[in-house]
Amino acid sequence: MKYYDFDRQIERRGTNSLKYDFAEERGRPSDALPLWVADMDFQAPEPVLDALRKAVEHGIFGYSETKEDYTQTVASWFRERFGWETHPEWLVKTPGVVFALAMAVRALTCPGDGVLIQTPVYYPFFSVIRDNGRKVVENRLRYIQGRYTIDFEDFEHQIKDNRVTLFLLCSPHNPVGRVWTQDELRQMGRICERYGVYVVSDEIHCDFAFPEHPHHIFPNAVPSMEGRTIVCTAASKSFNLAGLQVSNIWIPNEWIRRRFVREIDKCGYSQLNQLGLVATQAAYTGGSEWLEQCKTYLRHNLDFLRAFLTERIPQIRLVEPEGTYFAWLDCSGLKLSSRELDDLILHRAKLWLDPGAMFGGGAEQFQRVVLACPRKTLETALERLATAVQSLP
Repeated sequence: MKYYDFDRQIERRGTNSLKYDFAEERGRPSDALPLWVADMDFQAPEPVLDALRKAVEHGIFGYSETKEDYTQTVASWFRERFGWETHPEWLVKTPGVVFALAMAVRALTCPGDGVLIQTPVYYPFFSVIRDNGRKVVENRLRYIQGRYTIDFEDFEHQIKDNRVTLFLLCSPHNPVGRVWTQDELRQMGRICERYGVYVVSDEIHCDFAFPEHPHHIFPNAVPSMEGRTIVCTAASKSFNLAGLQVSNIWIPNEWIRRRFVREIDKCGYSQLNQLGLVATQAAYTGGSEWLEQCKTYLRHNLDFLRAFLTERIPQIRLVEPEGTYFAWLDCSGLKLSSRELDDLILHRAKLWLDPGAMFGGGAEQFQRVVLACPRKTLETALERLATAVQSLP
């Protein structure tokens, strides 16, 4: 068994890192400590690095495709971990899940149609709808006693009242950290089936569901919706490969798949990044040991954060996650306006986090923190935050 050192601090500045090198370009102080964008400060698994080294040593980076072994490798991951049986023809590869969401919106809706999302939610969900001339329809999650749940009555009303033809499901949910139960998925599925709504299920964080909150692939939970569902997956979050630009999109229905591929073709996109394909296959083949150690480390970071807030910043409340590597912080106890909260985080604490307002759904008093960093980085960030809060009048 190989031991991976997640405490190791690796310098990312000066590498054109979006997370570390573009603060000023994005209107943030250059000395703000970034815990915002969802990539990790950990090196990818050694089997991935070995596969990439071999590809680089070969030295030819021409157009590439995948053969049957790639599809079998990816399919095996979901069969063994989630009990989900797929078929090779279902697989369509794209450069990213957000790209796939946009292609699905274009393929399955018409301009002016309503597209349902559950807010607060990952902010590109808004842009892929609006930028393609469709209508954002919000089913706001209920926040009661520190936990988010689905308002199913409103879910149905929003579909009926807004000519909704497509539902973008975030599962597990980013940023609130819910891992939807089978019953919740089935209730949403039954309503969508009743009104003929297609579902695009973004399951990119599925590998980070906590053991006590098992993740269920949407069409596994709602088999009757398989023919109306697109499932979006990727190794990018699980193994820190986002910059290599490969996602695996599963589309069981041939008619939907043809429409989806047609939208990709209209964009002029064809072969994916060769190194991304190599890395993805290597990750699903040999990365499980790294992933399990990473998940354990992330749970320890979460435990550290929880204890720190309880002891040092009780005004800020952790919304207990059931999965993902985010911490969703309820800062309403600070009694600050949204603008004042953002100023506290960015200019007093010198932290670059994702402010809740970006996610919609009345989340102006929240902040999202990425926990996928060495403990020392997290400790430094929390000390900055504690000092800033203590400075409040």
